[in-house]
Amino acid sequence: METLPLPRPPALRVMHANTAGEREILEAFLDFYRDVLVHKVLGLGDQDARRRLVPSLTTLAGLLRHLTTVERNWFHRLTGEDPDLPDNSWVLTEADTLDALLADCERACALSRQAAAGFALDDVVAHPDAGEVSVRWIYVHMIEETARHAGHADILRELTDGTTGVLG
Repeated sequence: METLPLPRPPALRVMHANTAGEREILEAFLDFYRDVLVHKVLGLGDQDARRRLVPSLTTLAGLLRHLTTVERNWFHRLTGEDPDLPDNSWVLTEADTLDALLADCERACALSRQAAAGFALDDVVAHPDAGEVSVRWIYVHMIEETARHAGHADILRELTDGTTGVLG
């Protein structure tokens, strides 16, 4: 069984941003939940990450693929990009190994950070599904979306091998 190396612990800068400005707090919480999701798949092989433990297509690997798609759907549009998004972000292909999914997620998050850095929180951008949204709204939506799916990952990881907690 292939296992991935452990990267840094989740972005604990969220604990140090409690008196920071609004943007730093939003960025810290989003990075924290991004890191939590990554840690939920570490130490697993591809087969365990793809295992369906609930009736839906929700798997640990699928969560990574889905949230990478969500990053592109919201943040990457800030650059004027019209991302080529899959019809169903939960469907895995043969190419969706954990290594590939983690690398793709890391790239998407880095591009999201870069894209958002060029905008103020009050800036408004067009979105084909939501009309106009502020950059602040994108941050809040991404925090809730990522946190919700990190919770799903908690349950799936516990069902996979009993591992619990933020680092597991």
